Amino acid sequence: MDRRRDWLGARAAILLSAVVALLSFTTGVVYISQVAITEPMFDFVPQSVQRAAGFTGALTGFSLLLAVVGLRRRLRVAWFVTLVLLPISALQGVVQTSPVSLPLVVLSLVSLPTLLLNRKRFDRAIDLSAAQLAAGAALLGAQVYGTVGTYALREEFNNVSTLTDAFYYTLVTASTVGYGDVTPESEQATLFALSVVVIGTASFAIALGTLLGPAIEKRLSEALGNMTDAQLDLLEGHVLVLGYGDLTEPILDELAENAEFVVITPDSETAARLQKRDIAVLTANPSDEEPLRRAAIEDARAAVVATDDDAEDALSILTAHNLNPDLNIVAAATDRENVEKLRRAGANTVISPALIGGHLLVQSAMGRQGMENIADHLLDVERESDL
Repeated sequence: MDRRRDWLGARAAILLSAVVALLSFTTGVVYISQVAITEPMFDFVPQSVQRAAGFTGALTGFSLLLAVVGLRRRLRVAWFVTLVLLPISALQGVVQTSPVSLPLVVLSLVSLPTLLLNRKRFDRAIDLSAAQLAAGAALLGAQVYGTVGTYALREEFNNVSTLTDAFYYTLVTASTVGYGDVTPESEQATLFALSVVVIGTASFAIALGTLLGPAIEKRLSEALGNMTDAQLDLLEGHVLVLGYGDLTEPILDELAENAEFVVITPDSETAARLQKRDIAVLTANPSDEEPLRRAAIEDARAAVVATDDDAEDALSILTAHNLNPDLNIVAAATDRENVEKLRRAGANTVISPALIGGHLLVQSAMGRQGMENIADHLLDVERESDL
């Protein structure tokens, strides 16, 4: 089951799409540079169509890379865009008819079923703030204003005759590139060009600052000992460690060799210390619903609760069980009388390390032989059949 998850899971869909994006871009560039050797199908495909496929193939690859960024955030719109672009990249590979395009065609077709199988995994809507929406609208509005105005005044600009020319002039002006191949030839056109410069550059500056701000915040959160949303979005088949205490440390050492895991602890100092050890950690209260959802509790394979506070552990277990009733929850009880309470809270298995350790110590002290061997055997058990 885990192997099937690895090959057909959301991570596989994202990885395959990223590889297709790189292949599409590379294949397009290779064909444009005329390095590719055409196949017999060249006789049936006009050279102009193949050349166009080269240019558009590079553009498709770039667009796919942007869509992959959205897939990492589990965005539904990115899933739709990727679903559309994958067949296009395969078709472009066929039209290019070169040996280097064969892997592109194959991987594009192979990626489609994996993407479709994980449709439900990409269910997140784009969460943009009002400032981000306003910045995007300003940027779009500036481009529309410049393009329509330039086309309307095309007789007063040199080298402007189509909407493409008008959009080109607006884009190079607003981005401050300014090649100078298109210039106004009248006072009215000059005044309009000045308005495009002001509106266009202002919208570019506002949009970049507003849209790049969240990326900078993510970097800061990672530096402060917290997982980024991109890392959290890729969690699948992992183990949640709810809370951190003296009992937790040996658990982390054991998990490091067996499974991917995430520690959720409200202590920022502990989180920063774990982050320095390359341990995935989320600074939050493990008994709150929001951090458990962020840590993909619905896709977790198990949860381990083992701190020194049975009362807090019970709250964490109760929350985890309510969010995912099918989750296998294993808890460690500090006090013997709390074993049944943790079970009633929703734990599937409750182990009292103090009770087990105390029993072994007393039996050994009373002269019973083999207690140390029993402890060693328990540490070596990997499968239930080994007991």
